[in-house]
Amino acid sequence: MLGCAYAQGTGPDTFTNPVLPTGPDPWVTYKDGFYYYTNSTGNRLDIWKTKTIAALATATHKTVWKPPVNTAYSKDLWAPELHFLQGKWYMYFAADDGHNAQHRMYVIENSSADPLEGEWVLKGQVADESNKWAIDGSVFESRGQLYMIWAGWEGDANGQQNIYIAKMKNPYTISSERVKISSPEFEWEKFGDLHDANNPPHVNVNEGPEILKHGNQIFLIYSASGCWTDHYALGMLSAKVSADLMDPKSWKKSEKPVFETSKENSVYAPGHNSFFKSPDGREDWIIYHANPGPGCGCGNQRSPRIQKFGWKKDGSPDFGIPVKTGVPLTAPAGK
Repeated sequence: MLGCAYAQGTGPDTFTNPVLPTGPDPWVTYKDGFYYYTNSTGNRLDIWKTKTIAALATATHKTVWKPPVNTAYSKDLWAPELHFLQGKWYMYFAADDGHNAQHRMYVIENSSADPLEGEWVLKGQVADESNKWAIDGSVFESRGQLYMIWAGWEGDANGQQNIYIAKMKNPYTISSERVKISSPEFEWEKFGDLHDANNPPHVNVNEGPEILKHGNQIFLIYSASGCWTDHYALGMLSAKVSADLMDPKSWKKSEKPVFETSKENSVYAPGHNSFFKSPDGREDWIIYHANPGPGCGCGNQRSPRIQKFGWKKDGSPDFGIPVKTGVPLTAPAGK
């Protein structure tokens, strides 16, 4: 893997990126003293459990669910996310029958206190009435209302991925029409040439939406341009907590990427991230996948990396630049 190093801490309180040798679409959540991590594997849903996210390589690791064969959700399981909602665990993922055009979002449920224990039960597809192509589902709560955000097609043909939002009446049921809140519009969002007879010649991409709350603002961080390009980067939408989040006008898009390739640090195509706090709750961290060199595309050379970030005077996040692999970093604070 192009000489990638991982989990090579130089002391008990340090680590180096990447934290695993491979792991596209990383997701982290924290509950009751443990971090729970998952990423795309393609054919199953896995969970890692650890008290120290920087030590992910030595974490307890378990496959918690495999889809039955010959179903609409048997193959191409992408971008799983683990959420604890209303007293139960939910795992959202996209899947298809082997044909990308059939990608839709699904969710499984577990009432156990520990998501590595108990039984995971398929609740079914999570969809709005349009039932269009959909991936990268994430769920968040604001002012007592549960929402789902995801990447989808406007119609039934590939060509552009947009970001949509909808209200939910419970963790497995969408209760409103979908509303488009972001489409690729800036040049840096439109790198997407494909050289594949099974796909269009070019696809514009907004995908991987994730919510970050700070003060009276909500930030939606998303991935833009094709993951198969070195231009894959993070963009940002922002809205006031008090705003109508179902109104596209409530969301303001940043004109430039907020996190992108660092050639000087040999970190390429950073994207599809999530966020977490340090164990003491005082530090903000981002986890994302990136490639170790140019031209690596959307394969398993993508590895998860973590780094601390701060905040600008206007209250927006300051992610800085992707940190070089192999450089000792201080682990998230607290035990």
